[in-house]
This record gives sequence, C-alpha cells and structure tokens, in this order.
Amino acid sequence: MILSANEATLAQAAQALCDGQLVGLPTETVYGLAANATDDAAVARIFVAKGRPADHPLIVHVASVDQVPLFAAQVPDFAHKLMQAFWPGPLTLILPRQAGVATASAGGQDSIGLRCPSHPVAQALLKACLALGVQGVSAPSANRFGRVSPTTAAHVQSELGPDLLILDGGDCAVGIESTIIDCTRGEPVLLRPGHITRTQIEKACGRTVLDKDAPQEVLGQPAPRASGTLESHYAPRAKVRLMSAHDIQAKLQALGPHANNLGLWSAERPASQEGVGAGVLWRQQANTAEQAAHDLFSVLRDLDARGVTQIWVQQPPDTPEWEGVRDRLQRAAA
Repeated sequence: MILSANEATLAQAAQALCDGQLVGLPTETVYGLAANATDDAAVARIFVAKGRPADHPLIVHVASVDQVPLFAAQVPDFAHKLMQAFWPGPLTLILPRQAGVATASAGGQDSIGLRCPSHPVAQALLKACLALGVQGVSAPSANRFGRVSPTTAAHVQSELGPDLLILDGGDCAVGIESTIIDCTRGEPVLLRPGHITRTQIEKACGRTVLDKDAPQEVLGQPAPRASGTLESHYAPRAKVRLMSAHDIQAKLQALGPHANNLGLWSAERPASQEGVGAGVLWRQQANTAEQAAHDLFSVLRDLDARGVTQIWVQQPPDTPEWEGVRDRLQRAAA
C-alpha cells in the first residue's frame, strides 16, 4: 500500500521496521526497500523479496554521523571530511565494520556501507526509528535484483506488489544511486560513480580518488563487494544498446519501415524520413548530466512497459559529470 508521508504514517512505518517488517522508503537517489539494519532476520527478507544473492552487501542508512560509530570500527580522516562535505546526501562510504554488527547487511564482509540520505521523508523516518531503538536501516533499491531501479512509489508497487507498506515521497530528485567510495584501504577509491563526482570528492577530502581497478599492490587488498557494481545491473526486459548519434541515424535509415518495437532515447529526434519512426518510440535525452540522471530509470521503465524489444540509447558525453549516467547505461546494456 502506498501511503502519503505524515506523522501518523511515519510512526506506522517506523513501528513496522522495529517489528522486523519491510518498508518502501523514498530517498533523493532512488526508492529503497528498508529493514532494520541490525536485525539479520529482517534483512534476510530483503534478499528474498528482491531475489538478491545474500553475499551482495546492502547499504545502511543512518540519520546522522552520530550513528556511524555503532556500525564502523574506524573512520579515516578523509572519510570524516567527506561526511562533513556531503552528508546528508547521495554519498555512501565503505568503512571497516564493528564486529558482530549488521552481519547480514554486510553480506558477510568485514566492511559496511553507510549513507545519510537527505530526502526529508527518509530523514523523518530514520529519526522516528531512532526513538524506537532502530539505529539504521538497510535499504537497497526497491526492485527485483538486477532490474531498473524505482524512482516513484508506483514503480516500487509494480515491482514488489500491493502488500508492501510504501511511503510516498514523490519523484526522486537525483534519479540514480549514490556515489560509493571505499575508505577501507587507506585511500579513497571510487567503486560506483554517481551524482557527486570524483572531482568534488577530491576537492572535499584533499586526496586523489583512485579507480576500483587500481593495481592491488597500490592498495594492498582487493576492493570490497559493494551494491550496484556487478557488470550487468539496472537492466530492463528490453535489450539496451548504446550507440553514437551517427550510428543511430544510420541504422534507422537502414531499417526503414522495418524499425518496429524500438525504443529510442537520444538528444535529437530522428531525422524525418519515409518509413522511419512508425515503430519507434522516441524519448528526448536531456543535454545536462543532472537532468539525464533524473530521467534515466523512468525512461527505461516507460519504454519497457510499452513493450519495445530493444532500447537504443545515445552514448552520453565522455566527460566527468556524465560518469554516473554512463556507468548505469553500460551496466544496463551488459
């Protein structure tokens, strides 16, 4: 059931989480499927509901930095700087985990992903949970594992059914998942790009951000597993293909009237030509990374719902601000 967020429904949702149930939670990035992070039995229900492997770790959402010591055994100085700069906000930090805490959420690793969301409904729910003794909630995206993330309450309901309690917080402002920085190996390492760019990270913490595939001798050990970093992820039922604007137009011309059941997300409408377009559903790709990120998952879901068999996407610019959008599209097309 989808409930408008107010004092009564927030109290209802907080009590449900305290009782070990699942809740659909709006954040500024995407909607999450939340459970009490320290209740391993409740967290196990997330894995079942999503069809998610139990060793694929979840991100724990906290109300403020005050909850960090409950989950993290240590926090390096550069991580403190990142919290000060970007929390609340769309940034997840992977930190060494306190022994015996949030074991299921960590997917069996000795590290834990922590985030403090900025969405007012998420903040209000986390604070209501604190009053009931729930120190944080684990909340991966509220969709079937590997599929397109939800950015509205209706998306969540269509994925997970009418029985789930879902707090409606409107459309998600950011539209793609949080940036993930690994802080467990002495240097900041980008595991998943997002709305907060590596340039912003470097400026805030005064360190160079390394890539996740940096040589192991530099970092000493392999990267921890993290949410949304599998090669194939965020995928609709339709096959996603990334192409240049030139290749899209050339292939449309080659197909002519045989272009059927095709979704197209590109910056420019295909050039008008007899026979081209009748079987093509076109959606305009925004010319800014921020707006494109906001639109991305909604566009994929819309085209998928209309029954297209392929979705052609114009390759975004190869510039730093587009890194998060490129990452999601590459995984959707994998």
